[in-house]
Amino acid sequence: MAETAREGAALLKAAGKPRGPRTPRGAGKQVSRAAKAGLQFPVGEDQQYTDPSAYLRIGNVGLRIGSGAPIYLAAVLEYLVAEVLELAGNAARDNKKTRIIPRHLQLAVRNDEELNKLLSKVTIAQGGVLPNIHTTLLPKKTAKKGETPATGEKKRA
Repeated sequence: MAETAREGAALLKAAGKPRGPRTPRGAGKQVSRAAKAGLQFPVGEDQQYTDPSAYLRIGNVGLRIGSGAPIYLAAVLEYLVAEVLELAGNAARDNKKTRIIPRHLQLAVRNDEELNKLLSKVTIAQGGVLPNIHTTLLPKKTAKKGETPATGEKKRA
């Protein structure tokens, strides 16, 4: 038997057996579907939690799912995450902070019309509420000399 790993590899190579997973037509390195699509989110096939299509199967959306569905789903999720993180980062910078906290996520989501509509039923823990004072609760402005108190226009003589 071979005494070292190098000798064992040399024996396997000499025997003509492949050492690693086979690639189609000897193309070289395997490229993931996420890399082909230019995504950061994983588009796995067999991992339960990294495969977006697994959530489609679990949710009884359909047992038969096209091969492009997980890629499309991963792209949509990546876009939404990037959008929320960009807005939350801007909110953190506005508050002179370097870390994003749940308050920044809340401000980002609630100040964006489309994200607010998408996440209208979502409660963000430790997010707080948007600062808002109803106009009827604000103190009334005092009228200047020669103006009507209700409209603020000058009186006509």
